[in-house]
Amino acid sequence: MAFFYNEVVPWGRSFVEYCRMFSLTEDEQKLRILGCGDGPASFNAEMTRRGYSVLSVDPLYELSTDQIRKRIDETFEEVMTQTEREQHRFVWREIPSVEALGAVRMQAMLEFLEDFPQGFVEGRYVAGALPDLPAIGHFDLALCSHLLFLYSRQLPLAFHLEGIAALLEVAREIRLFPLLDVNGERSTRVDPVCAWLSARGIHHEIQRVEYEFQRNGNQMLRIWSTD
Repeated sequence: MAFFYNEVVPWGRSFVEYCRMFSLTEDEQKLRILGCGDGPASFNAEMTRRGYSVLSVDPLYELSTDQIRKRIDETFEEVMTQTEREQHRFVWREIPSVEALGAVRMQAMLEFLEDFPQGFVEGRYVAGALPDLPAIGHFDLALCSHLLFLYSRQLPLAFHLEGIAALLEVAREIRLFPLLDVNGERSTRVDPVCAWLSARGIHHEIQRVEYEFQRNGNQMLRIWSTD
């Protein structure tokens, strides 16, 4: 999967967006949280400022701060142009325009870049990727944003199942968002994943969330253990 990860465009989301995407309550923010595939999100930085515990894992963290900044600069305008062309796929409510989206995303990525050097030294940012996670300990909650399901065409069903199995090894609960692919269609991996979980007696549910930017992208998959 190395080639695929090299093709992923860095695109950062904020603490507020994470809370809404994953329906994180104030009490849940106090849990030990794993962010898998966080990329240049500001979630870790903002949670750390609040005194909470987040460990972020992403292959992007193999790069230096300057290399990540260069990658962001190289791809930002391309993403904005594509978003402008595909405006009909999104809900322009909290974020009212393409220009506003660019400002929100860039602010989140700049906060990440400011935090990354110290966070990397502190072990809050760890280079790694599903399904072969590095030794990172155990967590109350694992969040996976805009990776599984979103890239259904690039990531086969086996990757989704192996990735979820890896997350279940390190977290009591997993939340995956969104359930749509990059074209805004319900991912073809959702039903097979749910069938796989049911066959193994693993608790799961599809839950509606308040966040919706991709049109109809307002659901997450919760998976949890009773152990």
